[in-house]
Amino acid sequence: MRALIAAISAAALSLALPATAAAQTLLRDTEIEVVLREYTDPFLVVAGLDPNDVDMYLIGDPEINAFVTGGQNIFVNTGTIMEAENPLQLKGVLAHEVGHIAGAHLVRMSEAGRGAMVPMFVSIGLGLIAAMAGEGGAASALIASGPQFGALNFYTHTRAQESAADQAALQYLTATGQSGEGLVEFFERFRYQEVFTPARRFRYFLTHPLSSERITALRHGVDESPYSDVLPTPEEQAELERIQAKIFGFMAPPGQVFARYPESDTSLPARYARAVAYYQDARLDRARGEIESLIAEEPENPYFYELYGQMLFESGHADEAIPYHQTSVDLMPTAPLLRINLAMAMIAADDDQYLEAARDHLRVALDIEPGNAFAWYNLSLIHERMGDTALAQLAVAEQSYYTGNRMRAFQFAQRAMQELEPGTTARFRAAELIAVSQPTDEEIREMQRQRRQQERQRQQQGR
Repeated sequence: MRALIAAISAAALSLALPATAAAQTLLRDTEIEVVLREYTDPFLVVAGLDPNDVDMYLIGDPEINAFVTGGQNIFVNTGTIMEAENPLQLKGVLAHEVGHIAGAHLVRMSEAGRGAMVPMFVSIGLGLIAAMAGEGGAASALIASGPQFGALNFYTHTRAQESAADQAALQYLTATGQSGEGLVEFFERFRYQEVFTPARRFRYFLTHPLSSERITALRHGVDESPYSDVLPTPEEQAELERIQAKIFGFMAPPGQVFARYPESDTSLPARYARAVAYYQDARLDRARGEIESLIAEEPENPYFYELYGQMLFESGHADEAIPYHQTSVDLMPTAPLLRINLAMAMIAADDDQYLEAARDHLRVALDIEPGNAFAWYNLSLIHERMGDTALAQLAVAEQSYYTGNRMRAFQFAQRAMQELEPGTTARFRAAELIAVSQPTDEEIREMQRQRRQQERQRQQQGR
């Protein structure tokens, strides 16, 4: 699978990931996340779980897979979304994963697996590979998550757990007035995986063993449901098809996109996919034409304005991108990623008149997603440009803490603490970060060793 790299500015960083890590890059996209939440949250509620306690992650991987790890974290590959022929198939898979959570099937997960959850952070817009934002002068950079995610352990469920999750999924679907037919269809489509060697199976069917008996039991349960014949609405089907087009536009080479969605196809999903493909292919004029046709058709759709702003921003037109990102925020003010997009464009515009507004948008985004390390990084840039060095250092400490770099968080929180006024909220937060990031004696000795080494290098350079 080719790497998905988007330039944030002419000076942006890009990261060359190993193939295995690149195939498991965590992605963020507001539109797709909303759809996945619309599908999943009702199942969590009827399962007696709080949706706010369950995190969902989108993985940029064309292989079929969905799994639960860390107790209450659901991961879904883009390949699973692409393979769904209708919403019921994807809903069935998600209901099944909720069944694993409700059944506490991974309650004994190792601490190592849980620790791998910490560094998973934001990349803005579907298809952006993240690059770790370091200290110094990188004007714009993204937070990396692929390598950490590539190290996650995968857990194989027992047949008893699979059966329990299947039956739980049917209960959730029935309780929400939906058919379980999609789950049966999904498994029947891949029944052939049953006879493959482990090396040839999709990862999903390694961790979720498939059997004819399991499909038969599911079929019996679906036939007994009063909602077995309930079909997705045309609106639901259209919603799925447009996010599939968006995913394909970002993840497939442009030539494949144009073959699948030729110019003769004037449907909304086709134009959506081509808009992305033209922009990926550096044909901005053609991309503009497609996205403007979408906005004309649905002028209240925030995702079309978001995409237009992303295209312009990443093509070096930050000033022109601002009004489109602003419109997306106006239409969907509670979406943190949309506010981060807008703030990024305002920072890149290199006009200080935007800095206060950009700062405010990031603060709102962080109120909604306090652990968004990329937002903290951008906030540090704004504070530095505004001359608030202590607040910039505190923001770097926050970014470091949420990327799992405790030592860096400790160091920057200490620096901020020395300059922040006593009694302020910022100083209290710096003290909290110092307390929770306190390094061990061994880490302190290593830090001192590195400082001595750096000092010797400076002395040698000065001779």
